[in-house]
Amino acid sequence: MEEKYIMALDQGTTSSRCILFDQHGRIRAAKQREFSQHYPKPGWVEHDPREIWATQLGVAVEAMQLMGITPSEIAAIGITNQRETTVVWDAESGRPVYNAIVWQCRRTAERIDRMKAEGWSKRVQEKTGLIPDAYFSASKVAWILDNVPGVREKAERGELRFGTIDSWLVWNLTGGRVHVTDYTNASRTMLYDIHRLCWDDELLAYFGIPESMLPKVVPSCGVIGYTDCLGGSIPIAGIAGDQQSALFGQCGFEEGAVKSTYGTGGFMLLNTGDQAVGADNGLLTTIAAGSSSVQYALEGSVFVAGAAIQWLRDELQVLKSAPESEQYCRRVPDTGGVYVVPAFTGMGAPYWNPYAKGSIFGLSRGTSRAHLVRATVESLAYQTEDLLQAMRDASGIDIRELRADGGAAANDFLMQFQADISASTIIRPECIETTALGAAYLAGLAVGYWKDEEEIRRMREIGKIFEPAMSSAEREACLGGWKRAVRAALCWADEERRA
Repeated sequence: MEEKYIMALDQGTTSSRCILFDQHGRIRAAKQREFSQHYPKPGWVEHDPREIWATQLGVAVEAMQLMGITPSEIAAIGITNQRETTVVWDAESGRPVYNAIVWQCRRTAERIDRMKAEGWSKRVQEKTGLIPDAYFSASKVAWILDNVPGVREKAERGELRFGTIDSWLVWNLTGGRVHVTDYTNASRTMLYDIHRLCWDDELLAYFGIPESMLPKVVPSCGVIGYTDCLGGSIPIAGIAGDQQSALFGQCGFEEGAVKSTYGTGGFMLLNTGDQAVGADNGLLTTIAAGSSSVQYALEGSVFVAGAAIQWLRDELQVLKSAPESEQYCRRVPDTGGVYVVPAFTGMGAPYWNPYAKGSIFGLSRGTSRAHLVRATVESLAYQTEDLLQAMRDASGIDIRELRADGGAAANDFLMQFQADISASTIIRPECIETTALGAAYLAGLAVGYWKDEEEIRRMREIGKIFEPAMSSAEREACLGGWKRAVRAALCWADEERRA
């Protein structure tokens, strides 16, 4: 019998990837392409949906060519995606009516302010588990309907479709035959009732979004259609938003499992089992990816994590490559008192301030490139510690173990500093591509490629463990400086708005 593989399509904020996994959950081939980021106005972020589709299809073809395999050797496709990013397209032609509005985009912040002022916050949180914010898809869809000429009329006639990136990929992979999303992505739209598991009529009416635009919501694990875009029929059998997929890829199947992803943004999820645990300290309640029954999670979201390292590389040009940041961090014993608050697109949990701006504090004449790089890298750990403390407070669990993944988790300096600043053990798996791995697991379970979650758990390999080594006095001093920097950044934003 020919060996078969699972294909994971990992569509992220800055790149599209395809990874082929074997029966042991090991990477056999991987291809990646970055795509364009568009910033039409300050705080606005857009992608071209056609470029996303082209790059995603392109890397899938390249990964197959790398291994010299045919569609008959792919058992199933799993999809994981940047969440909340919003696409609206013509149902007949399949053409987008506007660029994709990215999860980071803040253009609808004032619309959300009005929503809060009108007293919707409690209802939104009770229904969707979310805090009203421009981060989520609802206000982005409404903006497209309200601002692109002729679009609302077409939507009212039932001629348009809305989807997050998973829906857009499935639509294209199936030639427009299938319009779906999964529970995890639906739970990030601010339009979905996570308790009744249905689109909410009241929220749709508030934002003026016709229900005909919406995808059917399906479980994360299960065959939802077939694609022949790669030269033969292949089942699409798994879908999960990137952060829920990473939790699944970390084998976070059980209640109490916690993972932290260091990607473009930073995201922490705590599996709460079949209970949707509410929180009033800036955390969100969301649906977790599962292979059978619906599970829930508490989530904390940081808007800028690895993107801050890209900023050093691309805008400031103080780095030639992102991995080079670790070398600079080790050239100095500390940051020289410098703190970077990378609030380039506002601040997420636990602050939820869409108007916050990126800030640097503590500069002196002796501040060097290495100090700036180290302070930027450390900001990822500080923001993660903010989430971890909020998670401890909300759950009542004294969390002392964190499963880390994402591109920046490859940085040993960052992982050790995270262990130190959080007084927690950090466990990094052998394969840090857990987002793609989670999508592969979901698809493989759906088609019987793997028998059950226990078989997957036995395959898990630990790469490295980082134990805390910093004194409590030093930890408190570092955290005190960070909190002072955050307060100053938020104060700047508040005074700027009042000016």
